[in-house]
Amino acid sequence: MYIHNPSIKLPSDNDTIVWKYLDLSKFLELLLSKKLFMSRSDKFEDQYEGTFSEPTFEEIKRLSIDNPDFLKYYKTHREKVAISSWHINEYESFAMWQIFTQNSEGLAIQSTIGRLQESLIPEKNFTQHIGEVNYIDYKKEYIPFDDMFFPFLFKRKSFQYEREVRILTDVTENNLKLNDGLKINVDINQLIEKIYIHPKSENWYKNLVIQLVKELGFDFTIEKSDLESDILI
Repeated sequence: MYIHNPSIKLPSDNDTIVWKYLDLSKFLELLLSKKLFMSRSDKFEDQYEGTFSEPTFEEIKRLSIDNPDFLKYYKTHREKVAISSWHINEYESFAMWQIFTQNSEGLAIQSTIGRLQESLIPEKNFTQHIGEVNYIDYKKEYIPFDDMFFPFLFKRKSFQYEREVRILTDVTENNLKLNDGLKINVDINQLIEKIYIHPKSENWYKNLVIQLVKELGFDFTIEKSDLESDILI
């Protein structure tokens, strides 16, 4: 269930378009399980995930002199937070296709901020929040730590191309152990507005996706990527 947090930045327009690029196996797992996988924050490739910038870390170290558990908590908190990453963009992104799909048999889910919020089904043991990532200079700029989610909503400027919005879950209070991550219940029809097929894929692949989606009882709009439309010359 989505919980609004006024401290967390989010696009004001619920119709803001967001994307998730993934391969066919992960897409089918989503449809079959009706659960969205969220990765444990310290399992991402970026080792800085969930950490603080240098100015903030220096302040936390100072505050931890008389309370060593304060610093220890922040170091272990990364193991209790799970993240689902989405890309904000009005259009498809060639770079996202290249980075997040391994071959021509990938696809992209198109949704909106509002759809993400409405798709999150209430869970017994935890809630979800949604926030837009801020990109800063980790050597110079400060990350507030008056909200437990803030370390997970800041990244280095070198990742600015991601234009990321995140679904966040913190299981600290429920004493749950996350291995690679967490699967949360979602309303698939609310989550997915359209499906786009990889720009380098063959027609048989698009037909396969259409058939699989239909056999699983869904009726999404499925389109071939606009990046491979016919040239006009």
